[in-house]
Amino acid sequence: MAILEVKNIYKSFGDVEVLKGISFSMERGEIIAVLGSSGSGKTTLLRCINFLERATKGEIYVDGNCIFDAEEGRVSTAEMRARQLNFGLVFQSFNLFPQYTALENLTLAARLQAKEKPDFKKNKKLILKNINERAAFLLGKMGLEDKLDAYPCELSGGQQQRVSIARALMLSPKILFFDEPTSALDPEITQEILKIIKRLAARHVTMIIVTHEIEFARNVADRIIFMNDGIVIEDGTPEDVINNPKNERTRAFLSKMMD
Repeated sequence: MAILEVKNIYKSFGDVEVLKGISFSMERGEIIAVLGSSGSGKTTLLRCINFLERATKGEIYVDGNCIFDAEEGRVSTAEMRARQLNFGLVFQSFNLFPQYTALENLTLAARLQAKEKPDFKKNKKLILKNINERAAFLLGKMGLEDKLDAYPCELSGGQQQRVSIARALMLSPKILFFDEPTSALDPEITQEILKIIKRLAARHVTMIIVTHEIEFARNVADRIIFMNDGIVIEDGTPEDVINNPKNERTRAFLSKMMD
């Protein structure tokens, strides 16, 4: 059974139709890279899947369970949070809370989730200790064991993005999404972040990565989806899409990016 199924997703902003019927599925442990020129709808697609935007039409399934149907009425805030826990999202602009330390950025959502559990008051100290230990472990995995108490303004762009990746992993999401994770970074730090994503790939973490790094997509992704003007015009292996694109718009984009 597919871990994620996206069926006929449309999204409009006023009179502007940004997504025009996107459908695809992916298996557990699969890595999909999403390519396309600016304005093709890549980020909007991620935001719709993660409920940061509400799709105009369509359905989304995780492990065979429908978690979004545009025909369904609005769901409660608690139910929406529960559905969002399926996903972790790494933004291109980090989106860390400036008033919290690196450790606190990781523990904030986990603490709020823990408070909703019936045994929280009884086991508060142990639960919070476990949350802090997991956050410290993940930051250590990102090479930030000496930055637990640092605020975002005290971190480099690459360090902030590593905190962002650790935060996305904190609640053990089923699928990890990256939205142009290296676009705000210089080339040297870009390679740092790409190495971290490659390590996640080696652990068979299920990922969808919006990227402009063609060689990275070729080397890491199992599949590449190429979007243009709100639709998927290519979907296949890196060999198929990068080396032998069928669509003229794909060929033009790749030629420009690889010059």
